[in-house]
Amino acid sequence: MNGQAVSHQPVAATVELAGEGDEAAFARLVEAYHGDMARVAFVACGDRELVEDAVQSAWLVAWRKLHSLRDPERVRPWLLSVTVNETRQLVRRRRGPVVELDLEVPGDPRGDPSSSIERLDLRRALAHLSPDDRALLAMRYVADLGSDELGRAVGTSASTARTRLCRIVDRLRKELRDA
Repeated sequence: MNGQAVSHQPVAATVELAGEGDEAAFARLVEAYHGDMARVAFVACGDRELVEDAVQSAWLVAWRKLHSLRDPERVRPWLLSVTVNETRQLVRRRRGPVVELDLEVPGDPRGDPSSSIERLDLRRALAHLSPDDRALLAMRYVADLGSDELGRAVGTSASTARTRLCRIVDRLRKELRDA
């Protein structure tokens, strides 16, 4: 949810209530942001089971630390950042690298076999990126975070986040051209 209100209540008020232990307010946050968190975690790791664990772990962190959030209006980028951190930790604990990305898109209605090849090329190109790079892409292009939010989410300036994102996109483009 990208809106300014969570169930007819300003985001900041909902965050503050949840930070004080209000379970109903916390449930509204879960309802509003769970999908974004799951999509970002999925792009970062490509494993559905790991996504469930990472997002659940992120919500546990949020429950414990929400009261310390300095700017309640920025809860979405903060939650996405927590999700990325939890995903990264789970990926590191796993044995071996994550290489399979399930990016299934409904087939081309005309039966064009090139669409399958393009998806395979994209999977291969994304698999060559680190989970952190995939997470940055997801936060920008899946969760639609702006430069300022993206910078805060990854602990850098907006300019540094844009530069890093540009380099990642350039690497993907090169990888896809070479495919």
